[in-house]
Amino acid sequence: MRHPILVSLCIAGFVTLSACGGNYDKSREAAKAMKNLNVVDESNLNDVMLTVSDPNEGVSYFQRAIATDPEKLELQRGLATSLIRAQRSAEGVGAWKKVTAHPEAGNDDAVELADAQIRAGQWKEAETTLNTIPPTHETFKRYRLEAMIADSNQDWKKADSFYETAVGLTTKPASVMNNWGFSKLTRGDLSEAERLFTQTLRQDPEMFTAKNNLVLARGAQGNYVLPVIPMSQIERAQLLHTLGLSAVKRGDVETGKTLFRDAIDTHPQYFEAATRSLAALETGVAN
Repeated sequence: MRHPILVSLCIAGFVTLSACGGNYDKSREAAKAMKNLNVVDESNLNDVMLTVSDPNEGVSYFQRAIATDPEKLELQRGLATSLIRAQRSAEGVGAWKKVTAHPEAGNDDAVELADAQIRAGQWKEAETTLNTIPPTHETFKRYRLEAMIADSNQDWKKADSFYETAVGLTTKPASVMNNWGFSKLTRGDLSEAERLFTQTLRQDPEMFTAKNNLVLARGAQGNYVLPVIPMSQIERAQLLHTLGLSAVKRGDVETGKTLFRDAIDTHPQYFEAATRSLAALETGVAN
């Protein structure tokens, strides 16, 4: 007579355990979901802090994050990147050295260290760092840095080879083409420099540095006519001033004075630099 009661109790117990097991599984799944959500949120926040307008805010954020999780590589990279963005190059070098010492660090991290070292003026150290990276690691940034180091060593053949390779490894070659053009300019290869600056502006018509470099290359050849490129009124005045300086450097003083006057007349506001240059010329001639 007791068997039905016992069976009922066993069934009830089984149901209770099943219910508890179900609640336990749901709690575990919820906790796992929250953990994953936190990881996503943290990753998104890290990305945001790498692009904030004030990079020093990014530095502070990653410093606080590293204090709680000092071994996390992504946080170390974030701090190093933020320091470079904040133009704190010497600190950035130290931070990237810590990154490259991490057991999970890769070749890209070594490239970033070399970049930081160049920014800090540590050219020999950057060259040593790049030499530790296997030649099979072929990236745009690696070759751009290799070209810059070859330039600093005046190894022009190697520099041209690295610049050419870097240009072929990116869909946005304007910055490296501008660097290549400036390299040609410093060597005195003016026509080639002019060609490279012109190509740079086809890639990025808004890059004022390339516009100024193009005018420098033309002025150094005695061509004092502004190139046909997009420019604002202020940019036009600034480029006329650059041409004036080039003319004076070549000994074409009267042409320089004319260009300075054109720059002053063109600028929509008071153009102090051109005014000062013109006054210095006129005073010098008077004396």
